[in-house]
Formats: sequence, structure tokens, C-alpha cells
Amino acid sequence: MLPQLNSLKNLRSRIKDKLRIHTPKLCSLSSSFIVHWPIYRIDIGGSSSKKMEKGFTLWFTGLSGAGKSTLSAVIEQELRERGHKVEVLDGDVVRTNLSKGLGFSKEDRDTNIRRIGFVCHLLSRNGVVAISAAISPYREIRDEVRKTIGDFVEVFVKCPLEVCIERDVKGLYAKAIAGEIPVFTGVSDPYEEPLNPEVVIDSSVETIEESAKKILTKLEELGYILKKSQNYCF
Repeated sequence: MLPQLNSLKNLRSRIKDKLRIHTPKLCSLSSSFIVHWPIYRIDIGGSSSKKMEKGFTLWFTGLSGAGKSTLSAVIEQELRERGHKVEVLDGDVVRTNLSKGLGFSKEDRDTNIRRIGFVCHLLSRNGVVAISAAISPYREIRDEVRKTIGDFVEVFVKCPLEVCIERDVKGLYAKAIAGEIPVFTGVSDPYEEPLNPEVVIDSSVETIEESAKKILTKLEELGYILKKSQNYCF
């Protein structure tokens, strides 16, 4: 029995040695352990982190062909890359869905803008960046939407009428000038320029990159988005 007892003791000893080798202790953790930390956006610019989490409305306004849709697409992509939730309400798309059936009388145009404003308000108060890219020609209704939403940044995409006509691949201006379209902004219906927009873009002389940078800089200044240098990842 003695040899068997010694053999059993040896086996137990070998097992204990293996356990000591393969069982890590808290104090033995070192740089050999790779820790994957979650990514956090750190606000070191002094702005309220709560404001960074808030949604807001970026409202592009200007003549048809001024470049509202093009700019809104560029800004949308940039904001998504910075981690924001973004939705775009393009004027042409809204006309075929949300405002399908509306005409182009002043009353119908106001209704169209109020509907866009209503959706932007819902999105903004739920932490989404709502981007509107519609002509929205009348100052009074734009100011009404601004008052309703609160967190509202107006971007006037300025462009001379003759340049917009040159850009018009659909030929809508030509039809309006010929009288085939009875009510058309800039030709037979007025466009009322904003009096105090947060940003003024001149798309006839600025590149898309220059205009986009101007918009993003203003959003940073207003505290709605962080500067790229402040989006630290750890």
C-alpha cells in the first residue's frame, strides 16, 4: 500500500503545481493582458456635454439650383462620421411623399414648410440632427419654424439667378420663363432672403469644401458639435 500512497501524493502535488501555474492572481495582471476600452467622446472645450447630446435643425434655404441638396449631403456625411444621428428632409423628396398633392400657391408652400418644420422639431427634440434642404422662400414661415424648434441654424445658400439658370439640368427655369410653369420662385414668385441667418454661403464663388467648412465651423462655435481635435478615442 505504501508505494500506492506515495504515488497518490505525487499526483496531488503535480496537480497543485499545475493549478498554481495556470490560475492567474489579481496582483499578477500586467501589460501582457490586452484590455479593449470602449470609445468615448470627450468634451474638453468647456461646452456642456448635455448640449452635445441634443439634436438641432440645420435649415438650408435658397433658390432652386443654389446647391442646398449638394451641401446637405456633404454635411450629413461629415456629421455621421463624427458620431451624430442625422436625417435629411430634401425638398424634392418631401414633395413626393410627406407633401404629395400640395401645389405651389403661397398657402400650399407654407403648409409644406410647416410639415417639414414639424418633422424637424420631432427629430431635434429626440437627439437627432435634422437637415432641411428646401427652397422655403418666405421669411415669415421660416421665422415661425425657427421659433417652434429653438435649436435652429439657418444657412442661406446664396447664388445669383443667372447662375442657377445655367445649372438647371431639368430645364425648370426655362419653362418658368416661357410661362409653362405659372408659379416659380425667383421668376414669377418672390424669394425673401433671410435677414439674420447663422451662415451665408455664396455657392457661385465658394467650393463645396469651403462652404462645408464654414457651416461646420459655425456649428462648432455654437456648441452643437465638437471640433475634430476634441473627438478623442481611447
